[in-house]
Amino acid sequence: MKRSSVTATEVERFEDGSFQKKPDLLTVEEPLEIRLGHGKGADRKQKKVSVTMRTPGNDFELAVGFLFSEGIIRGMSVVDHICYCINKESGEEEENIVRVELKEDFELKWESDRNFYTTSSCGVCGKASIESVETSTSCSILENGVPQVEMDILRSLPKKLRSDQNVFEHTGGLHAVAAFNTNGELLMMREDVGRHNALDKLIGAAQIAEMDLSQYILLLSGRASFELIQKSVIAQIPVVAAIGAPSSLAVNLAQNFHMTLIGFLKKDRFNIYSDFGRIRKNAS
Repeated sequence: MKRSSVTATEVERFEDGSFQKKPDLLTVEEPLEIRLGHGKGADRKQKKVSVTMRTPGNDFELAVGFLFSEGIIRGMSVVDHICYCINKESGEEEENIVRVELKEDFELKWESDRNFYTTSSCGVCGKASIESVETSTSCSILENGVPQVEMDILRSLPKKLRSDQNVFEHTGGLHAVAAFNTNGELLMMREDVGRHNALDKLIGAAQIAEMDLSQYILLLSGRASFELIQKSVIAQIPVVAAIGAPSSLAVNLAQNFHMTLIGFLKKDRFNIYSDFGRIRKNAS
């Protein structure tokens, strides 16, 4: 059964000089534990990898995207299957625990001091330092000038994203990320109470669908933080645009990998912070 990403409540709303009881909708936030199954035969083991506060929905995509963007797996070729864990007493699925079963011939390499606990607002809390995140991003430099994106198409994207944000329209409490092609067509959109979770869901969905993100535009509904640019670099996304501002570390990382990073994207203006060669004036 599909779980709802919103829940109903009642509020005391002050409006027009008085209080009134009104129904309201809230974004659901619950923990998701990600586990790995690995090893051969009788030696197979289970490892608890992460607990993240997320909005229920697309949980398998979130697990795959997290494992991929953290460099634990390099694609679906090493994944045997994904499932919710089963409660031994009730025999029912525990919908807040996802287990990713790796193939027996895949050797899991794990840093002994690696530990993750992520909140809905921060995706790098489990890292020892920003330096360790930066040095772990062992990815290829993005190809210069590819793809080319026309300015009019770029400026049209925020409106398209907002029109597809169904849950946000009801609650105002979700971050969204979306992948567009260079014609401005929305290919995929994911929402979550955590911006890093929304991106992990999208990256995970792309991995599961064997979709190459290296020719697409990523749009972020909020700001462009370091962690989001790091995940985008690992996914080899060449153009990242944000409705809000980028951080200094996000800009530095984008410049290092020749990513086109855009901030404050609106219909009438935007800033390009790195690699502006991919953005071109409209065809005459």
